[in-house]
Amino acid sequence: MSDAALLQVDGLCAGYGRSQALFDISLKVPARGAVAVLGRNGAGKSTLLKTLFGELVPMAGTIRLDGAAIEHEAAERRVRRGIGYVPQEHAIFAKLTVRENLLLGCVRQPDKSGMDYVLDFFPKLAERLAQTAGTLSGGERKMLAIGRAVLGRPRLLMLDEPTEGVWIGVIEEIAERLRQLAEEMALILVEQHIELALEVARHAYVIDRGHIALEGPAASVKSDPELMHYLAP
Repeated sequence: MSDAALLQVDGLCAGYGRSQALFDISLKVPARGAVAVLGRNGAGKSTLLKTLFGELVPMAGTIRLDGAAIEHEAAERRVRRGIGYVPQEHAIFAKLTVRENLLLGCVRQPDKSGMDYVLDFFPKLAERLAQTAGTLSGGERKMLAIGRAVLGRPRLLMLDEPTEGVWIGVIEEIAERLRQLAEEMALILVEQHIELALEVARHAYVIDRGHIALEGPAASVKSDPELMHYLAP
């Protein structure tokens, strides 16, 4: 990638206890644009995001944001530096209303100025502000989780399976919003819908058994004959 890297990861190793899940991972994310992280279930994609966010302590390697080493910083500190994260599960507060969930995302905005932006971005949320978040459809929950993360004004937003469990008619709407976000900030997109991910992203990394097996511009990864070998169940 020709753009200067906002995030630079080198030689990252991580896992759970003594069980190592990532081996010598190196990647770059530019200040604007999406990077896709692909791989079959269990390849290490979610582990990578958790390590970048600070939920897991790396066994080795460096994570630099704007040149500053952050691999030993707590997740709260990384959020203040501008990293947002939408996990695969438990990304909303189900017992709170849509409005209350969004207001939690505005804690760094005393004037709540981002609310109108998010409600324009996801009009369905504007229609459901008083509705309990746990009663939303799968697609609406994903929109709420993304909207709340955007309200934190991240420079880097990491999304773990943003279209999982979403009705096919809503997937393209979410994909279009991701394209818009990629024009404004850096995205790391973990996604099982390969076509969608490679259309949104400029660059892609394919993880296999904790190692980077393929990487390059999204178009070249999409046409690589080895791609489906690393994605097959």
